[in-house]
Amino acid sequence: MPREGHDVSDLLLVRHGETEWSRSGRHTGWTDVPLTEHGREEARRLAPLIREHRIGAAFVSPLRRARETAELIGVHDARVDADLREWDYGAYEGITTPEIQRTRPGWFLFTDGVAPGPPEHPGETVEQVGERADRMLAKVDAASADAEGAVLLVAHGHILRVLTARRLGLAPSAGALFQLATGTLCRLGTEHGRPVITAWNIRPTPSP
Repeated sequence: MPREGHDVSDLLLVRHGETEWSRSGRHTGWTDVPLTEHGREEARRLAPLIREHRIGAAFVSPLRRARETAELIGVHDARVDADLREWDYGAYEGITTPEIQRTRPGWFLFTDGVAPGPPEHPGETVEQVGERADRMLAKVDAASADAEGAVLLVAHGHILRVLTARRLGLAPSAGALFQLATGTLCRLGTEHGRPVITAWNIRPTPSP
């Protein structure tokens, strides 16, 4: 359980900026696609919001789109952690939901899972993604105990949604409830010692 307090107990989540695949709705797990120029700008615009927080520790997915986002928001010393990789979509890598539903009507990732992929990327169940999220949260809590300030994670949409569900004590499949846009900041904190969402899908206010 996170400790009571504002920054000490805060867990900041950043989804990477836009990529060509995220823009077109293609499931992007292990494919190491770069940010678009718009995605880079999304990340740059988050930097002032990140500076409002005292960051005690930061972790980033090993994939290029997340690492580039971390650099652009001004976080240059994040620890790379494989548990922040995106969901392994198996045979659904690079395919959109409407394309999958042509052969699997009504298919939904969080309840129906993925089709097996190649040996090096066989796909993950939602429970397996939840196990990674639990490992990551254990590292977050250890980092919170060792450093003053918020812990920041820079990663991907689905892993962060599952991680949020687990932080709130929900089943991994409850990540379906937390739509998460590219280039946004979310904050998880505590109320009366219990984990809560304190901000979600935050972007800078546009200039008038």
